[in-house]
Amino acid sequence: MSTSEPLRVHVIGVGKMGLPMARHLLAAGHAVTVEDPAAGRLSLASEAGLAVTDGLGAAEVIVSSLPHDAALLAVSDRVAQVASASAVWIDTSTVSPGASACVAERLVAPGVQYLRCTVSGNNHMAEAAQLTVMASGPKALHERLLPLLRCWGPNHFWLGEAEQARLMKLVVNLMIAQTSAMLAEALTLGQKGGLDWEDMWQVIGASAVASPIVKAKSAQLSRNDYTPTFTVGQMNKDIDLILGEGARLHVPLTQTAATRQLMAAAQAQGDAELDYAAIIRVVQRASGLVV
Repeated sequence: MSTSEPLRVHVIGVGKMGLPMARHLLAAGHAVTVEDPAAGRLSLASEAGLAVTDGLGAAEVIVSSLPHDAALLAVSDRVAQVASASAVWIDTSTVSPGASACVAERLVAPGVQYLRCTVSGNNHMAEAAQLTVMASGPKALHERLLPLLRCWGPNHFWLGEAEQARLMKLVVNLMIAQTSAMLAEALTLGQKGGLDWEDMWQVIGASAVASPIVKAKSAQLSRNDYTPTFTVGQMNKDIDLILGEGARLHVPLTQTAATRQLMAAAQAQGDAELDYAAIIRVVQRASGLVV
């Protein structure tokens, strides 16, 4: 398999991240087939010119973007049974390192090579091919697949031979979740004290704490727009993975555990499908402010 030539690629999961990633592979000249359990997502894929068919058995490269551990394990059964022994599997899902390690064991007998390629960035960054790709697995395989992986973004990191990419994604998402908790408390403090909402965002954006994630959120949240790039429910899933790794590794994640409770409150208050930054609304409500 030469990644300098067009490849037969089968993409499993064409959600908000998987669909633009598949489209970029198609635009690069690869022959791309896709599957997804949601008919609506398949319609969007077909409109984008992607072939909606089960191309798993014929694929040289399998790419998956899946919602959770159970989906990854189910797909691994199919890959082990159906995929060619010369195929490689690139999984981009946010899942537990433990589940991913189980997949690696399942793929030994059929001989399918396995690259964990977690991605950092939202669906808008996926559309713009500006994702950061964090890989682990065989180093030679990563180097061979880099021309294909560069279809998704400019920043690439190889982190080790096993589950390092899975853990690195959880580390990044821990910081993203904690940024939203920081903003919730800071903004509510200022608002309760009489500061103008838009003024606060302008000052924060010009201050030392204006990280890329804060800047990315400011244009939307300064208008109290909680249209999701990543929902409260999705962030709850990821924080549970983070806390699980903390327990496994005996690392106290006290602040993250508190943020999980804010996310649970947001979900209980009907904000589960809003952007995860809706925990700002939880702190506002708790402070007696009108949301």
